[in-house]
Amino acid sequence: MTENRSVAAYEAFQKGSELLAASSPHAAIVPLERARDLEPDQGSIREVLARAYFRAGRFAEARAEFARAVEIDPVNDYALFGLGLSCLRQGDREAARRPLKLAVAMRPDQEDYRAALAKAGLAATDRE
Repeated sequence: MTENRSVAAYEAFQKGSELLAASSPHAAIVPLERARDLEPDQGSIREVLARAYFRAGRFAEARAEFARAVEIDPVNDYALFGLGLSCLRQGDREAARRPLKLAVAMRPDQEDYRAALAKAGLAATDRE
C-alpha cells in the first residue's frame, strides 16, 4: 500500500511539475495537491506546490506551503526565498525579512534574493 502511495505521489508530482514548467500554474495545483496529500512530509513536493500557488497569485497558500517546506528542510534556500516573497506579496515586510536574510546568507551570489531583501527594507549587510 505504501509503495502504491509513493508511486502515485511521484506520478502526480511529475505531472504537476510538467504543467508548472509549461506555464500552467493553475492546472499544476491539482496534481501537486494530490502529491502533497499522499506524501505530506516531502519538502520538494511542498516547494513546487508553493511555486504553483505563487505563480497563480494565491499568496497565502504559497506562504503556508513554503513555510512547511522550510520546516521540513531548514536549509532550503529557495523555499526561504519563496516564503519571503510570499510575505512581501501579502504586504508583510517584517515577516519577509528573516527568511530573506537567511536565503541571502546561504546564497549571497543570488541577486534575486538580495533584491527581495532590499524590497523588505534591508540591505544584505544590515542587522536587525
